[in-house]
Amino acid sequence: MTGSQASPTFRLAYVPGATPAKWVRIWNERLPGVPLALLAVPAAEAPGLLRAGGADAGLLRLPVDRTYFSAIPLYTETTVVVIPRDHVITAVDEVSVDDLAEEVLLHPLDDVLGWDRPPGRPAVERPATTEDAVELVAAGVGLLVVPQSLARLHHRRDLVYRPVVDAPQSSVALAWPEEATTDLVEDFIGIVRGRTVNSSRGRKAAAPEPKGRTGARAGDRRASTGAKTTARNLGGKSDVSKGAKRRKPRRRA
Repeated sequence: MTGSQASPTFRLAYVPGATPAKWVRIWNERLPGVPLALLAVPAAEAPGLLRAGGADAGLLRLPVDRTYFSAIPLYTETTVVVIPRDHVITAVDEVSVDDLAEEVLLHPLDDVLGWDRPPGRPAVERPATTEDAVELVAAGVGLLVVPQSLARLHHRRDLVYRPVVDAPQSSVALAWPEEATTDLVEDFIGIVRGRTVNSSRGRKAAAPEPKGRTGARAGDRRASTGAKTTARNLGGKSDVSKGAKRRKPRRRA
């Protein structure tokens, strides 16, 4: 159901690692009178925030409940392993899950990869957050496998990362409650999908020229121009101007 009771501020939730900056910039250019509020939220809490009406839409990690949410998949991330700079894995460009079999792999409670069974040897305890797990990698406790955006988000100069070619991947999507598809949500969908301002599917398409005196004058001008052009093509003159002067025929000598 598309409604017009949109909040005066468009509230966009986003999970760690998601980067809404490009779309926010386009929003501010197209709808300068409607502020866009960004709400950072943990990945596990984002669906609940949308269900509770705390945001109009969100950049979430899939999967989401498609019986309740509409979702547009945006991109799938490369999965990487975060390692100390002096680790032997730094000698290669990429690794496989089997290459991690003898390593201690940290598995934070906010993991977004959804492992059936994480590779490697388990740590004694699961870190509470990915950020905590990164600190443990720096301390030499173990390694961490995460989407590349999270490795960048929690970047440390003493750590590096390498792609894991056969690990699960995480996808990011724009999601919103299907029953709360407001006009502002439709506007943001258009921006994310790359529609132009005058797209026929967007709300901001140029309105048709209003009928009235201005339109009538424009029509008269077009008619006049067309008549004159036709007259010239026929070798004659246009008579559309009522006050046009005519030359008197010359008398023969």
